[in-house]
Amino acid sequence: MIVGVPKEIKNNENRAGLVPGGVRQLVEDGHEVYFQAGVGSGIGISDEEYEAAGGKSLPSLEDVFEKSEMIVKVKEPQPNEIALLRPHHLLYTYLHLAADKELTEGIMKSGCTSIAYETIQETNGSLPLLVPMSEVAGRMATQVGAQYLQANKGGKGVLLGGVPGVRRAKVTIIGCGVAGTNATKMAMGLEADVTVLDLSAKRLAEMDDLFENRLTTLFSNAQHIEECVVQSDLVIGAVLVPGAKAPRLVTRDMIRQMEPGSVVVDIAVDQGGCIETCKPTTHENPTFVVDDVVHYCVANMPGAVPKTSTFALTNVTLKYARLLARLGVDKAAQSDPVFLKGINTYKGDLVYEQVAKDLDLPYTPLSL
Repeated sequence: MIVGVPKEIKNNENRAGLVPGGVRQLVEDGHEVYFQAGVGSGIGISDEEYEAAGGKSLPSLEDVFEKSEMIVKVKEPQPNEIALLRPHHLLYTYLHLAADKELTEGIMKSGCTSIAYETIQETNGSLPLLVPMSEVAGRMATQVGAQYLQANKGGKGVLLGGVPGVRRAKVTIIGCGVAGTNATKMAMGLEADVTVLDLSAKRLAEMDDLFENRLTTLFSNAQHIEECVVQSDLVIGAVLVPGAKAPRLVTRDMIRQMEPGSVVVDIAVDQGGCIETCKPTTHENPTFVVDDVVHYCVANMPGAVPKTSTFALTNVTLKYARLLARLGVDKAAQSDPVFLKGINTYKGDLVYEQVAKDLDLPYTPLSL
């Protein structure tokens, strides 16, 4: 198969779809790999390193799409990339379609087949291709939250861990999945006063054990969420429903009751967000203020640490890229049922039912 790796063009997105090691593996498997010149510039990897791994350089985005059968990316295609998609293309990237009807309709109209990293799901419910970026986003959420609590960033001027004789900041983390757990690790490491909420009693017990009863665990319901949010200095939304829009758990009224200068970080913003007042922002303009509360809602948070993120991403995406390149999407899905849920559109049809429901679009059951 001919594999193409274009340079990412989303705002301040410096990650790359593959590192040279991934390119080398695909070439050794017998495939051709074309990359756009400068694809690794954001992570300090030169074109010469990609070429040494067996990749072939092309000067433009258009050249990569025209030459390739499978497109390996990081983020969802932007409008000028959607215009380059054709029915023969196999698009392999993060998509998060449930939050973007225009994107979904554009991909459907192109006639291509698309596989979303975030919906490839193991039989135990885990999302292996989402894990590393959730780890990064969770850890970053606490870092940026601590930063925007500073007065010079518009916050109330509170140090997350306090100092002897002064109270620690109150941090509420909604959701104890991979992102929420990593946000908790960072917040606990900075010695904040941490409360976590989740719908799973089992997961709350695991969190209690993991952190040796040094945090507060609460079952997630409207009452507990409101009580925690209004008392918090920092709220981190880390809610995920695989392939679906995130539920709105934090309301505008809750935000209104928070102290001025408090901060909210919505990791779930690329799935529509779990905080009512949130809307997607960029690394260029990462925050906005609603009711005197600072909102950080960057939809591609790991893009700020692209070197760490790209290597972590290739570690998990390469397995399925090799399978796709070797077998094609039909045989790959038949050989590994885990892969089936990753297929979001098939030859232009929307075959992921939850996305169709969320966006009120026609759903076509997958028929390979």
